[in-house]
Amino acid sequence: MTPTPPVKAVAAVDCGTNSTRLLVAGPGGETLARLMTITRLGQGVDRTHRLAPDAVARTIEVLRRYREVMDDHGVGPVRMTATSAVRDAGNRDEFFGPARAAVGVDAELLDGDEEGRLSFAGATAELDPGSGPWLVADIGGGSTELAAGGVGGPDAVRSLDVGCVRVTERFLVHDPPTAAEREAAVTFVAGQLDAAAAEQPSLRQASTLVGLAGTVAAAASLDQRLDGYDRDALHHYRLPAGRVRALLDELASMPAAERRRRPGMEAQRADVIVGGLIVLDTLLDRFGMEECLTSEADILDGLVATLLL
Repeated sequence: MTPTPPVKAVAAVDCGTNSTRLLVAGPGGETLARLMTITRLGQGVDRTHRLAPDAVARTIEVLRRYREVMDDHGVGPVRMTATSAVRDAGNRDEFFGPARAAVGVDAELLDGDEEGRLSFAGATAELDPGSGPWLVADIGGGSTELAAGGVGGPDAVRSLDVGCVRVTERFLVHDPPTAAEREAAVTFVAGQLDAAAAEQPSLRQASTLVGLAGTVAAAASLDQRLDGYDRDALHHYRLPAGRVRALLDELASMPAAERRRRPGMEAQRADVIVGGLIVLDTLLDRFGMEECLTSEADILDGLVATLLL
């Protein structure tokens, strides 16, 4: 009888506009490694529609390190995805080739709807069904994916071109931003959200807002004044809308150098956190939500789940 080969660990890699992330899971779905590095792959893409060579180089170097982590864990199947910045870049092939060489698999270019569905699957897998229906908001660097639905999956998905890097580069020119810049950013984000809700009204029918990605995690960390990353403290932390507005007002009033010294702030996120908080604050306001349930389970968890089926 031929022996059954051992089931291997699996991995998911997400190459986002602001950060590059890795999740390694064991055969039973247990987390073996979860890493995040701010690489700013989408630096300048909103203006140039091209990936900058230094941004590609930063990201590829991180992918090489992640491949070493995967090898240390004996990873078998891998899914690697690219999202908003790469979608918008005319020279995306300059990233795809080196990324494949670094990781060993092709990067899948996700459209916004697929990104939103995977994020919804990862974020809601362990939630109490009674807390639904949910509106899952994945606030990235270049885009924000909204997915609304219940235990059967999302019945409304929209991808919007608003994210912490895009809003910062497009509107928040000064450091700190001027009141006029902030108002212009809010007007733009609100218009995008209102248009999405008008086209898909079920986005407004959720009972719980579940927030994903770096801006939301940073807001929860800042609110708790955490000293370093603490997944247990962040995961399913309830962040009141009033605290989001207070954080936005506070951080928008100070230069990035001062924000970096704020307890709970990642130094590399200080220059785009105001843009991200504008998206989160406007989302809470326009959708009438009193709080955001932060989630550290996201698109990576959704990708891993597809490998463990």
